[in-house]
Amino acid sequence: MKVAFIGLGVMGYPMAGHLQKAGHEVCVYNRSQEKAQKWQVEFSGCFAETPALAANGCDIVFCCVGNDDDLRQVVLGKDGILAGMPQGSILVDHTTASANIAREVAEIAVKNNQYFLDAPVSGGQAGAENGVLTVMVGGEQAIFDTAKPVMDAYARFSQLMGGVGSGQLAKMVNQICIAGVVQGLAEGFNFAEKVGLDPQALVETISKGAAGSWQMENRYKTMFTGEYDFGFAVDWMRKDLAIAFEEAKKNNVPLPMTEMVDGFYQEIQENGGNRWDTSSLISRFK
Repeated sequence: MKVAFIGLGVMGYPMAGHLQKAGHEVCVYNRSQEKAQKWQVEFSGCFAETPALAANGCDIVFCCVGNDDDLRQVVLGKDGILAGMPQGSILVDHTTASANIAREVAEIAVKNNQYFLDAPVSGGQAGAENGVLTVMVGGEQAIFDTAKPVMDAYARFSQLMGGVGSGQLAKMVNQICIAGVVQGLAEGFNFAEKVGLDPQALVETISKGAAGSWQMENRYKTMFTGEYDFGFAVDWMRKDLAIAFEEAKKNNVPLPMTEMVDGFYQEIQENGGNRWDTSSLISRFK
């Protein structure tokens, strides 16, 4: 297919690359044109000077930017994605944003005879680079069925969660769960260190039982050694949790543990750990 990818951050850059490698004709846009030019050289695709030009003539346009405001900036207006997309084409938004912005963009797209899927991802930078992301999607079944084979270039698993906005709601649950898991690992590993257990033997054992998780197996070594440059940044996590808190407040859903962990992440930010990965919760015990 002819596709576009808007936003070449740590996630979008490799995701767009996987699309090009899969044989699709990819045109990219990034606010920093230097990054787009670098991508073009590496993957032999093309880049455009505006989102609308990148989206021109495309079957599907993918987007992965920072937040609700960034999404409005690249989607709407005379130079935005929807202005360039043909009728009948699909916008797949991989941004972790609010369910409200997903519904807002979908409503505008429908008026233009275009389609929209909110499709936040999980798996982090490593998942994007290795093409093994998990995608949580909101939208219509038929549109998902069209987009899924293309997303398979960088996704290990994609699931339609319900109507527009459901993908973003599922991502909120994902982040809430991760917050609790990482805090549990931080406390457990700190306890293990203080009582003199061997980290390797410990994780080899308990990871095979009910305590096992992706976070445990992929982050235990760096958590024990105090290295925090291997994944999803604290700043991004707090942005995502803020979205979840807003949605929870609207629906009168308590999130006491998540609020506590968010406060711990705030402490890490205040101590200069903004760009550390989320496993840095253990640094509070060092």
